[in-house]
Order: sequence, then structure tokens, then C-alpha cells
Amino acid sequence: MILKFPYIRSKKLLKLVACLDCQICGSGLMVQAAHSNMAQHGKGRGIKASDEYTAALCMSCHYEIDQGKTLSKEERQDLWQEAHQKTVLALQDQWPAGVPMP
Repeated sequence: MILKFPYIRSKKLLKLVACLDCQICGSGLMVQAAHSNMAQHGKGRGIKASDEYTAALCMSCHYEIDQGKTLSKEERQDLWQEAHQKTVLALQDQWPAGVPMP
């Protein structure tokens, strides 16, 4: 039996994440809630990862992690993971009720 991934969708969390500065370069411009690209976070073909697996990234850093050619896959995953951990720490006092904290 295949268990369905327990996806969380939270507009409130996504807005909170996007209000932070980029957790990689520190830019406060055009920051987005960047979802994980890792399957263990619910990423699938045409399906975004669960919302609790987002990181505050500016457009440039988001692009580099998602489609950039200068980093290896492992480096991109490590960079996203670092940004995600910083994002969770930055929001720990504001984390929405009902959304599991990773």
C-alpha cells in the first residue's frame, strides 16, 4: 500500500516567508517562498513540496537553486537546506498554528 504524502498548504506561512530577507544573500528585494525540490518533502512531477518546506529566497538565489548551472545538485540542495533552516528559525515565534514545524 502506498501512503499519500501529507501535504500542507498555508497562504499565511507563504506570506510570512516572503516577508523575510533572502536567507542566502540577504537581499530584501523580490523575496519569494521557494519550495523544496526534494522528493522527501513531497515534491513530485507537477506538484510543489509541502508548504512547511519553503525557504525565503530572492529571485536570483531561487533561480540559481532551481535551475542554475554553476552548482552541483548536491550543492543546490545543501544551499536550499541552509536557507530553509534559517527561515524556520526566523519565523519560529510566528509559525502558523496547524502547520507542523519541520
